[in-house]
Amino acid sequence: MKKKVAIIGGAGTIGTILRNGLRTKYDIVILDKIKPNEQKNFIQVDATDFEQLLKSIPKDSDVLINLLNIKTKNELKNVAEFHKMTEIHLMSSFYIMHAALQLEIPKVIFASSNHTTDYYEAEGISKLGREITTGDYPFSNSLYGVLKLASENIGHILARNPDHPLSVINIRIGSVPKDEKKTVMEKKRLHRTLLSHKDTVQLFDLALESTVKYGTYYGVSDNPGKPWSTESTWKELGFVSKENALDVLKKGHHEENLQ
Repeated sequence: MKKKVAIIGGAGTIGTILRNGLRTKYDIVILDKIKPNEQKNFIQVDATDFEQLLKSIPKDSDVLINLLNIKTKNELKNVAEFHKMTEIHLMSSFYIMHAALQLEIPKVIFASSNHTTDYYEAEGISKLGREITTGDYPFSNSLYGVLKLASENIGHILARNPDHPLSVINIRIGSVPKDEKKTVMEKKRLHRTLLSHKDTVQLFDLALESTVKYGTYYGVSDNPGKPWSTESTWKELGFVSKENALDVLKKGHHEENLQ
């Protein structure tokens, strides 16, 4: 029997990539406030409403993937925007983990972000003179990064509690654009920060199958000059990049030449 995977906030780019890439191996259900293009196995839900979320998550789920995201401006200057950001990136993250505990779902995979440590990185280049690791103190330049870190730490508390049989895996995702060939050709930062679609599917698949109780990992393809270390991602999850930014660039240039 296939594992049932509920992807919360799954109507966006990464959710679509995962649904398309993992649907033959897993029973995928998308939960989101926004309806995706493909509405088969879709449940509409507002993840900021805990009771609604609890009722909407399929009780036979084996794993919850948290891909919730929101974009705001001036969230450290505007109180209303601060609350919007906090509601999605902290409160709802807790709701998902709390729902997993109540429903006895054994694993949560949290889409964290490279922005937890973006103080150490500029335009895809590490300012430390080496690759940034999960052991480096997580300085961030944004509320977004701070809240992602706070959610990681809540997961750590819950996963390390002997009374909670919950596994939490945090993936600090690099750059996953919708149109990766076009975007990588246009933006030089992605030459170093890209997590290719192929590697995105592979990494989440490895996290789904992992027996790790709690772990935090950078998700980035093996791009020349990448700013983050994937040593622990390889050692603990078995991640080996299958397609990096150079591979994507080559495909993009090849398609241009054919036109």
